[in-house]
Amino acid sequence: MGIILKPIDVVDDITQEEFMEKYLKPRRPVVIKNMARKWPAYQKWTMDYVKEVVGDVEVPLYDSKKADPAAPINTPTTKMKFGDYIDLIQREPTDLRIFFFDPIKHANKLMDDFIAPKELMGGFLDKYPSMFFGGKSSVTFLHFDIDMAHIFHTHFNGRKHVKLFEYKWKERLYRLPYATYALEDYDIDNPDFEKYPALDGVEGIECFLEHGDTLFMPTGWWHWMKYLDGSFSISLRAWDKSWAVKAHSIWNLTVQRKFDDIMKSNFKNKYMDWKEKAAVKTAEMALKRGLPK
Repeated sequence: MGIILKPIDVVDDITQEEFMEKYLKPRRPVVIKNMARKWPAYQKWTMDYVKEVVGDVEVPLYDSKKADPAAPINTPTTKMKFGDYIDLIQREPTDLRIFFFDPIKHANKLMDDFIAPKELMGGFLDKYPSMFFGGKSSVTFLHFDIDMAHIFHTHFNGRKHVKLFEYKWKERLYRLPYATYALEDYDIDNPDFEKYPALDGVEGIECFLEHGDTLFMPTGWWHWMKYLDGSFSISLRAWDKSWAVKAHSIWNLTVQRKFDDIMKSNFKNKYMDWKEKAAVKTAEMALKRGLPK
């Protein structure tokens, strides 16, 4: 059976009514082809342009190695001047990525180049856009966003492969306790179903983003991303209207994250071993019970 991936819905343009009824309310992903074509960024955001605007600021970089159990989440692997990093990803494949780059702090000029799609929905966190850069073949591990926001993710200067899974599949995806990411010992792009049988039969959605494509990811959707070219994206975030989702976000960002960091700091490998065993046990139980239903 394997992992069952269906193609994502793709539209050129979309009205607010259609977006609300087909995607926002039922929380279904969609790719919007023309949204970013209206932005100055569609023409301006080349590698040379962002290199010029951002300059030689030092940025944290992340690789594809399994996370250090003693380190807080999102601890960088190394650092590099931004201009040198852009040269690197244009020159050769690398697994180094820039994660959650803040354009306001480092390159305020970029804020003039994109427009939040407020004609489709409200609740945008205008002061908190995030940019992501990756070299060819670099991978963003399987996770869902800790703040539980809706995300409009627009890609530039290359291609990106994306796999998406509804939140209801979290146990079958081997979610680690007190975390928003999955067990890092398997490759969702080529899983070993004998070793990780709960993945067999998991259902998801797949898409390939090109320059200017915008992916709408509703709150709670798990996502895995692979850069097929050295390229970059920007994510614009918006709150869900549900107070339950907001409460979940606050819990993730405060209580859960703090508890996880404390346990990592105090118990290191012992705590991580427990988390991994718990993820496997929970996944096997979910498979046995036929979840999700």
